[in-house]
Amino acid sequence: MKETKKPVLTINDYIQLQEKDKQAGLEKIRVAIKKVAPKATECISYQMPAFKQDTVLVYFAVAKNHFGFYPTAKPIEVFKTQLDEKGYRYSKGAIQFPIDKPIPLKLIQEIVKYRIKQNELTTKAKKNLNKK
Repeated sequence: MKETKKPVLTINDYIQLQEKDKQAGLEKIRVAIKKVAPKATECISYQMPAFKQDTVLVYFAVAKNHFGFYPTAKPIEVFKTQLDEKGYRYSKGAIQFPIDKPIPLKLIQEIVKYRIKQNELTTKAKKNLNKK
């Protein structure tokens, strides 16, 4: 009989399904995000933990050798200097934080704050367009 995989419905589910040594890092990222985005709701999107406030602010996940952080493309452009200074690998919409190094929680929080402002501006602009 084929084993059915339990669906990942919450961030707790996601974290508990990961290797024990990676769970603490995921929880640290989660807490750091919650601290600066208290109005955001937790969800699972694209099978990854995410925080949503109007739209998804950020996603995060774990891979074999890194924690993936997905804040969309614009924040990566804005924080490129800090990412380069610390030697983090990144692409258009993703940043990799090595598992064997301290997680840059302050940087994560700054990026989340940026995403909140970005979302607020987008939401305000959409509302103004709808008024016309």
